[in-house]
Order: sequence, then structure tokens, then C-alpha cells
Amino acid sequence: MRWLTPLIAAVLVLTGLTAPASAAPDGTLTLASTTVSAGEPITATYSTPRPNATNWLGLYTDPGNGPVNEKYVGPSLKWVYVTAGSGTATLPTDGLEPGTYIVFALAQDGYQWLATPVKLRITSNAPLHFITDTFDLRNARAAAPYQATIRGLVRGNTDGLTFRKTGGAQWIDVSANGDITGTPRTGDKWLRVEARNASGETSTATVGIEVRSPGTRLVPELKTMTFNLWHGGSQVFNGREKQLRTLLKSDVDIVGLQETSATSTRELAEALGWDYHQTGSDLGVISRYPIVERKDGPAAAMKVRVRFEDRHEVVVWNVHLGYTPYGPYDACFGKMTQEQLLANEEKSGRTPQIKGVLQEMKPDLAAASRAAVLLTGDFNAPSHLDWTNRCGYDTVPWPTSVLPTQAGLRDSFRAVNPVSTLGNTWSPVYPIFTGGYGHDEHKGEPEPQDRIDFVYYAGMLSVADSKTVVEGKPTAVPNHRGNAWPSDHAAVLTTFQVPGR
Repeated sequence: MRWLTPLIAAVLVLTGLTAPASAAPDGTLTLASTTVSAGEPITATYSTPRPNATNWLGLYTDPGNGPVNEKYVGPSLKWVYVTAGSGTATLPTDGLEPGTYIVFALAQDGYQWLATPVKLRITSNAPLHFITDTFDLRNARAAAPYQATIRGLVRGNTDGLTFRKTGGAQWIDVSANGDITGTPRTGDKWLRVEARNASGETSTATVGIEVRSPGTRLVPELKTMTFNLWHGGSQVFNGREKQLRTLLKSDVDIVGLQETSATSTRELAEALGWDYHQTGSDLGVISRYPIVERKDGPAAAMKVRVRFEDRHEVVVWNVHLGYTPYGPYDACFGKMTQEQLLANEEKSGRTPQIKGVLQEMKPDLAAASRAAVLLTGDFNAPSHLDWTNRCGYDTVPWPTSVLPTQAGLRDSFRAVNPVSTLGNTWSPVYPIFTGGYGHDEHKGEPEPQDRIDFVYYAGMLSVADSKTVVEGKPTAVPNHRGNAWPSDHAAVLTTFQVPGR
């Protein structure tokens, strides 16, 4: 994939095997049009006094994961080599969401600018439509003012977009810009809304709002998800819309995100009208309810505190642990001893990472009886609870699951699912091992499928349900672009019962 080549170049620079270019951007880059419809190519004209066979154009979201400071942040959405001193090149826009983008002209499979980047806007020629025609908003409290929004949940041609109420509870008001307001009465409420664009296209949706009585929990059931976005959703057509559809259909409250490519956390939260926190270019959390504390944790981790109402909070830690060496490959392909497997877990960084995270979590875990604690993430390692009589091993004490358990956390999936319910999250699009990771001789064999994404918990919560989430039947890589499911991981969705009134 395109993102690997510049990443390798960056590693070579850091290790001293090559030197970064230092020349100023002395070329030119212009676009035939700074507005194109999705599906139409972007035509760029370029020139540079430093032609090279590996110079390239990259298309990124703006603001986003592009090399703004001439350093790798995330993968390009589209790319093409531009090898001559001057010429014309095209970048496809198939499957891209409407919005603002930016084109960079970059040197030698790296990130040094050859010219000043150029912004453009991609518009949609798809019919106006709600992402899904039935969905719920955050809960409301009877007799208390309520506010939410639906304006980010429409796709297609949104020029001149307006909203109006066409039916539903009398207390609900819908503004032309999609804001939902009012002071509710007790009971579940519903709303029928219409979106209309300047061309006269319309789309309708049914929206639910659960209204909770005074003195009861605002959120009696807490739905939490861990979701690896696979480079921000850039690996499938219309990735952002597919992510949003998953979140709306899951009716989830808090989501720990990995591989956000810097912008996905904000863009998802803004579309949903939610709160959010982003750490670096990889980790994020989005929440239906207010985030009242934000903390960038130790390496590969972050923390937020979510408040549902007075004196009712939950602490959420989110992680993305090191990915290589990968334990199931070493076990199933390499047939390593248990001691060798554990040594490689240390080498991967996962063991020291989880130790560091759990050390930082100690105060929160000690106070879990007052504010429940969640640990979500892509751990890039299996659970010791699953590894019984697998690949010739009676058991493997994978540290990334043993250590959280010893710290007082529980695996929510295994709390309600027996070991016979596999719950594999890696990988719905890699049924066959594609090589690498020191095991090329096994290329073409079945991919070791495993559960490497988790929602752990501690405190006054009980698990009502926990399941993996995948939309449809994803087609395997490399024919995955049209998949309804936008990730190479399955997500994990856990529903917790919140005790008390």
C-alpha cells in the first residue's frame, strides 16, 4: 500500500541510512479546477527543477494527515508518481467524501515539498440522503432543556441544506440548520425530520430520543465500542459515511478509536454532534455525553473522563499497542517456545506499554467504585483466556491480557461469551496470510484469526451483552474497496448495565 513506502523512507532517515532533502519548494503545482465532483479526476500541472523517478503527488484531507511540516502523519488517500521535470498528472476521486482536500507535490517517496500545496473541494453527485433512515440521539431528562443535532448526518449534494420537522412529539423543535431542542416530558419520544437541498431533493428519517424521569439514571445502559478505523477509513470507498452508519446503527455512547489519521476523531464527532478528544495522529475517543477531563497518557495510550450527569462519570482509557513481532504468527507459524513468545511480546513494546498504561491507571482503578473504568483498544495481541489448545499450545499467558486482569480489569466479551464463541477481530479482510513479519515461507496459508481488540472494565458495571461488529460479508484484500465494512478489524460493542437510580 502507498503509505508503506514513505514510512520506510522516514525510518531510513531516522536511522541515518539516508539523509532528508533540505531544498526549499522551488517548483509549481496548479489544478485545472479547485472544485470537482466525486468520481471526476483531479488534473494537476506541475514543474520542478529536481525531477526524480520517485517524486509523487499525494491527496489528503484538509485539515488532516498530510505532511504539513514535511513529515509523515498518515497515508495519502490517492497518489501518483510524477517523474518528469514538468507535466500533467491526474488523481482519482472515486469513493471520497465531499469536503475540502489538499494536494502535495513531494520528493523521492518522502515528504519534502516540491511546490506549495493546493487546496480543492470535492462535491457530491450522489442523491441527498440520511446516512441511515432510523437512528437515536442522546437521552433526555424530563423537564430539563435538551439539545442535539442532525445536520452532520446527511450526505449527497448538501448545498443549501435545510431541515424541518414533519411529525413527532410536540415538545421537539427542529431548526433549519438541524438543531434539535426542547424541554421534554417523560417517556420515549420520536421525531420525523426532512432534509432538503437547494435543488429541491429531500430525504427523511425517523429519530428516537429516550426521555428519562427525574431521579432515574440518564444512561441506564452504557454502550461502548472499540473501533480501529484502518487509516481513518481511507482504504474503502465512502469510508466516513460507512463509519457513521456503523455508529448510528450500534446506538453507541462512547467509542475508543485507533488509526484515526489525525482527523477522523474530530470529523466523526462533528458529524454526530458529539464531544471528542484526539491524541496525536492515531488515538481518539468520541462521546455522546460531555468529556470533562482529557489526558494524553503514556506511549500508545490516552484517557478521558465522561460525565453523564451530576456525580455520574466513567473514565475511559484507550490504547493502540505495538504490532510487530505478532504473537499468533510466532506461535502458529514459528512454533516458538512459550519463553520465546513472551520475549517477543517484550520486544514488540506491548508488554512495557501495557505496564505503563496500568501504572497510570492505578488511581482510577482504586476509585472505580465511584467512577467506573473502561480500557478499550487494539492490543495487537490475543487473550490468555482464548489460548487453550491452540496451535499446539495448552496455554499462553499473553501479558497484554494477563496484566490487565491482575490489575482488576475484566474482559467484557469473555464475561458473557464462552471460549467456544470465538469473537475474532483480526481479520475480516485477511483470510489468507500475505507474508512478512519474518514468516514469508507461510505466505498463502490461512491467516491466524484471533481476538485482539478489547473492551475491559472495572467498577460498578455489569455486562448485558458484548459482540463483534462487522457490516455485511467483507471481500478479502485486495478487492476490499467496495466493502460495506470500512475496517480490517472487527469492532467490539459492549453494553453495560449501570446500577442504581
